[in-house]
Amino acid sequence: MPKISDAATVQAASRPAIVLDHVHKDFHLRHTHSMKETFVAWLKKKPIADDFTAIEDLSLTIEEGESVALLGLNGSGKSTTLKLVSGVLQPTSGTVLTRGRVAGLIEVGAGFHPDLSGRENVFLNAAILGMTREETEAKFDDIVAFSEIGRFIDTEVKFYSSGMFVRLAFAVAIHTQMDILLVDEVLAVGDEPFQKKCLQKIRDFHDSGKTVVVVTHDLGAAQRVCERGVLLDHGRVILDGTSKQAVERLRAGE
Repeated sequence: MPKISDAATVQAASRPAIVLDHVHKDFHLRHTHSMKETFVAWLKKKPIADDFTAIEDLSLTIEEGESVALLGLNGSGKSTTLKLVSGVLQPTSGTVLTRGRVAGLIEVGAGFHPDLSGRENVFLNAAILGMTREETEAKFDDIVAFSEIGRFIDTEVKFYSSGMFVRLAFAVAIHTQMDILLVDEVLAVGDEPFQKKCLQKIRDFHDSGKTVVVVTHDLGAAQRVCERGVLLDHGRVILDGTSKQAVERLRAGE
């Protein structure tokens, strides 16, 4: 992922954490999954594949320390935008820049190995998220305490319930040393007490001066966590204001 330069051209008064400059993202969608299906489609003169535009000429700047909710209906490009910022996806055209270490809670538990214990997966997932072994060891007790699965930490995660899995995965990610936190729908996981704890942890992270970008369909949570709201529609920004304004506009259009 490219980084924002610290050159003199970047004004000290403006410290963008994330910049998307005329970003465009296309996906090539295949309609067949085997040689046989492809051959049959060819015989019937049906399309084998086509292109889908998820993000279209998107320009957006997020300053350091901002808390921003990316909102929109399904298919509006929210998650794709978050994946472009995290580096999981690369833009078809345009530029995506970030400043500092980015941690994405985009697919909670991605990188967990089912045959490893919870303890082993903590170190594995933390390494994937950019933490050194020393950093993970220093945070390990806090991670286990947050997850509330202490007695099962040395059990293989394939035996965990879905709730236990999510708790541990979120606990690892939220304790990563980072400058930018990207959150995609994880506010909806777990039971209500755990959700409240997650929300408080995200607020604490923002209160420490870090940058937070949230994608969620929980509009109440979006307003509680984020000050700024960006409303997307078919990969374009249609409103950039307060989270309250974005939520009201989205609800009015539903």
